[in-house]
Amino acid sequence: MGNDRGNMRYSPLVQINKANVSQLEVAWTYSTGELKAIRGKHIESTPLVVDGTLYLTTAFLKVVALDAATGKHKWTFDPFPNGTKGILFASGGVNRGCAYWSDGKPDGERRIIHGTSNGQLFSLDAKTGEFDLRFGDDGVLDLRKGLGGDFSKSQYGPTSAVGICGDRIILGVSNGEAAGRVAPGDIRAFDVRTGEELWRFHTIPRPGEFGDDTWPKEANLERGGANAWSGVSIDPKREWVFVGLGSASYDFYGGDRHGDNLFANCVLVLDAKTGKRIWHYQTLRHDLWDHDLPTYPNLVTLERDGKTIDAVAQVTKTGYCFVFNRETGEPLFDVKEVRVPASDVPGEQAAKTQPIPSAPPAFSITRLTQDRLATRTPEVTKWAQDQFRGARSRDFDPPSTEPFFITPGTLGGANWSGASFDPETGLLFVNSNNLPNRIKLVKNEKDPDKPYRISGYTRFIAPDGYPGIKPPFGQLTALDLNQGTIVWQVPLGSYKELEDKHGMKNTGTMSLGGTIVTRGGVVFIGGSADEHFRAFDKDSGALLWQHKLPAGGYATPCTYEVGGRQYVVIAAAGGGKVGTKHSDQFVAFALPRDQAAAP
Repeated sequence: MGNDRGNMRYSPLVQINKANVSQLEVAWTYSTGELKAIRGKHIESTPLVVDGTLYLTTAFLKVVALDAATGKHKWTFDPFPNGTKGILFASGGVNRGCAYWSDGKPDGERRIIHGTSNGQLFSLDAKTGEFDLRFGDDGVLDLRKGLGGDFSKSQYGPTSAVGICGDRIILGVSNGEAAGRVAPGDIRAFDVRTGEELWRFHTIPRPGEFGDDTWPKEANLERGGANAWSGVSIDPKREWVFVGLGSASYDFYGGDRHGDNLFANCVLVLDAKTGKRIWHYQTLRHDLWDHDLPTYPNLVTLERDGKTIDAVAQVTKTGYCFVFNRETGEPLFDVKEVRVPASDVPGEQAAKTQPIPSAPPAFSITRLTQDRLATRTPEVTKWAQDQFRGARSRDFDPPSTEPFFITPGTLGGANWSGASFDPETGLLFVNSNNLPNRIKLVKNEKDPDKPYRISGYTRFIAPDGYPGIKPPFGQLTALDLNQGTIVWQVPLGSYKELEDKHGMKNTGTMSLGGTIVTRGGVVFIGGSADEHFRAFDKDSGALLWQHKLPAGGYATPCTYEVGGRQYVVIAAAGGGKVGTKHSDQFVAFALPRDQAAAP
């Protein structure tokens, strides 16, 4: 889905470019037909286009194949022909797309590999949607089998597209993050033809394994989290797997897991042939803020001192981008160890320092200060000041029984939307949120496995329904990874109500759904709460075009060329954590036919 397997999300197409992108029009739309039954479900799927066929996944985890030029239906695969009632899904059953594998022969095998968040993996004939009967049990693999115990009541399964490296399927999953016994978040590899498990890497080390000493004795057994829920990146030349791992369970309290807790919050690199660790780097120690690495790393190529360097860029919920030498894991910009506040919660031992890259600068606000509080009305001003006065707000302030701010909030910073990279300029494009959370820990007398719980995932939203901070609420940023600088930063989205009532234009909004970038000089992104799809000049950040979608485009778009015409497609289904109205549509855009000629 990232176009290349290293997920640069860059397209060499130029038919749509800076000069003509303003002329884009709707080429076709496709409705999944699920809107009446959605009941709060949404679509985060990025379509996959191969040989003129577009493959998408729906809110109810179906795979649909369409003619990429017309949107005409070819086939549908329904993994749940008897309905989904009673099925346990991880992360609410979300899905961000499927994967494609071919044996490389002109008339050979073509497969769509589709994982569902109830713990199933399907292999389908890409032409027909029929099962590959050699794979697993007649085309279906039960991923819960072989986990080492009965996890039938534990959330487990892929929510993002699997990785493909040679004839291996590389699998990351969403799993339980609550206290107590849950399914593991291990990285697993399977034979693409048979479904046989080839290797497994324990993302929370077992006793005696590397990293075991970062946990108290037996505290690393049957613990959740530390998972690659956002997918994986592949370096096919080295046959290496790159993942960004989530936080260890459970969130906000770690009194039962003293230590750094490897490999939670790590960029982790594995040998795709054996599953052996190549290198790792932990971007956040002993996570107490639900600030897991929310997206796969981008595999990029940079210039340093006149030399070309294969590198890795990892954007984070904390609002930073870490950049590493791909071969060694050495940071390409100095990383500072910054002392952070201690915890005052009985039994907790927060990390004494946290790693902060010296460059590039943070792309989100990383601390809420009084000068950032909202001032749009006297009532909102008073509310924001009262809330701020009664809460802690330091960098990496650990959770407390007193109210405290998490900045950026639990949605980031960056989130699963991730980033895209332009190899021509060395620019990385990332959308981010500035919205803090204001929460506190509460004693939990009833559950000995979870002595503290949070008061709720309370976003810092004022009584008028908008963020309790000054704009921008959300941004789109271009980072120069060669120089370690911010080249441009613009608000992403706007609230019409704030424009009409208070004259506040271009405030930015919360966004979930990422960017792609093209050689034509355009960055495409939906994601914003105002339900617009936009195109920006990749060099300057200037807005070139926008279109109001039928609902929010909370997904990453794709672009492709078929029949001499370039298209851009985005899921426009709304809902989700942004909370706007629902739809069930995918919308394709292209230039008018009389103008669809390469420059």
